[in-house]
Amino acid sequence: FRAVDRAVPGHPSRPAKLSLLLAALPEHPRDITTMKTKMNTKLNQTKNNLPEKTRGNVIDLLNQNLADIIDLQLQAKQAHWNVKGPSFISLHDLFDKVAHEMGDFADDIAERAVALGGVALGTARVTAHNSRLREYPLDIGPGGDHVAALSNALAAFGKSVRAAIDTAAETGDAGTSDLFTEVSRGIDKLL
Repeated sequence: FRAVDRAVPGHPSRPAKLSLLLAALPEHPRDITTMKTKMNTKLNQTKNNLPEKTRGNVIDLLNQNLADIIDLQLQAKQAHWNVKGPSFISLHDLFDKVAHEMGDFADDIAERAVALGGVALGTARVTAHNSRLREYPLDIGPGGDHVAALSNALAAFGKSVRAAIDTAAETGDAGTSDLFTEVSRGIDKLL
């Protein structure tokens, strides 16, 4: 979408202001399984007996996936608000369900980061800066286009969560690995 938008600046299907806005947005890495940034969250005191280094690494992993899932939740709301066409009611309700489920998973991920002695980094600015998901297309309306865009985002996030299951297990944090397994199963049900 971005490449086409930049290559065809006056394309009639893309408003000029939207093209300028999208051109100004930073590109995100396309490998959704690689952490975008090291969060380096200061650890708080906790009775959790996982080693401090393990907790720090897992909190970074949790916060990376928190940014991605909050972005995914907002992409589902974008689809919910803007879907048009003959399947409007069913898709409108489906997209709202996806957004709600992503919100529940985001809550679980954030609470796990805090339980390990970290800080949940879930503000809009942190999410926009750290999400690895592709930008959601803002100029679509037909239901099928929203289904495709949201399905792609769900699949990308699902891939990331499956990698996070293994990463958390390799660090020795079975609890976080189990949490990511639960999230992965929920994503798979929505695909």
